Amino acid sequence: MSSGNNLDSLYRQVIMDHYKNPRNRGEIEGDSLTVNMNNPTCGDRIQLQMKVEDGKIADAKFVGEGCSISLSSASMMTQAVKGKTVEEALTLSDIFSNIMQGKDYDEDQFDLGDIEALQGVCKFPARIKCATLAWKAMEKGLNTEEEE
Repeated sequence: MSSGNNLDSLYRQVIMDHYKNPRNRGEIEGDSLTVNMNNPTCGDRIQLQMKVEDGKIADAKFVGEGCSISLSSASMMTQAVKGKTVEEALTLSDIFSNIMQGKDYDEDQFDLGDIEALQGVCKFPARIKCATLAWKAMEKGLNTEEEE
């Protein structure tokens, strides 16, 4: 078995772990930014909530339903942005968008952690919207927050 197959297998395991054991699934008590988004082509729906305090994402949670790619991506994204500044979270979203387009990223800029497992999605154009749904919700919420 080639190392590429081993890596693909590991990535599948990471994605399925986030799908079966989602991190940050649930709702934030009290005031929060709330964004609802859906992907009508495959039925993914997500409600993302974020608590932004002093320019940082203090908490992020999601509820929704959808395929393993969309829900595992939401789980990974909420983990990645907690504790980050709004600017860092939006930069991370740009990096993720580039990855979904098959572009390289500067590994020294951010440690993507489990998010790297979604790199292979770019080979399946129909699934890119699934992977980016939660990220687009995060961008929409944070950009709305900045305008206020």
